[in-house]
Amino acid sequence: MRACLCPVTEEPVSNISVPQRATGAALVQAQEPTRPAPAPADTTPSQKAPIVRRAAFAGTPEILADLCRDSVNLAVWQRRLSQELIAECQGFMQKPGFNSHRLVVPAAMADDLTDLLPSLEDFPLLRADIELLADMFTCLFDISAIGLRLTPLTDTMCPKFHVDRVPCRLITTYVGPGTEWLANDCLDRSKLGAGSTGLSDAESGLYPTTQPVQSLAPGDVALLKGELWEGNEGAGLVHRSPAVPAGQRRLILTFDFASSDL
Repeated sequence: MRACLCPVTEEPVSNISVPQRATGAALVQAQEPTRPAPAPADTTPSQKAPIVRRAAFAGTPEILADLCRDSVNLAVWQRRLSQELIAECQGFMQKPGFNSHRLVVPAAMADDLTDLLPSLEDFPLLRADIELLADMFTCLFDISAIGLRLTPLTDTMCPKFHVDRVPCRLITTYVGPGTEWLANDCLDRSKLGAGSTGLSDAESGLYPTTQPVQSLAPGDVALLKGELWEGNEGAGLVHRSPAVPAGQRRLILTFDFASSDL
């Protein structure tokens, strides 16, 4: 059975349809209620309205569909991993010769990764969890394939805050600290990348020193809206990899949109 999530809308609607493929924020189309005739145009000069984006959190997977809202650029399913799954993940990272898995998974194979990930044969709980998330991801966005990456890390992969040039990315951390992110209304995007002039995130003025850096918890399943999501230009979630304490490791899983033709 497909693990499809129910689309959400800002208001109750009488008709909901899902397009053939994900094209930005138009993933969920809803019939708009009848509106009164517009008032005469205001010719008074005004400033451009600021971009408003927020994060959505809940303890059930249905929250992930909230990413389809224009106002949301981070949707997080807050969950706690079982001790058995954590033990499998730790054992998997100790597997001799394992560096990482990077592969394209056709949607038709998302719910059974036995052939694509034979190294997970001895780790059935981890494989089952990846299959669940892969099936949910392909179903929610109606895509033909996903780019899967399962990676163990001993250091910080992306140490500076940045945005992703993708429509959407799923990320979950099985072991170690979770991804760090900044609220949209408390940052200066001109300080990203070269705009930092070589200074650290804390020194560049990217965010106020009084503003705490937010962190996802291990086990959280997060959908991060990127710069290539239609209508989200200039509002991709600003995030970075956390520091990995000395002597520890981190195991992360990410999904991106891909083509089964690759």
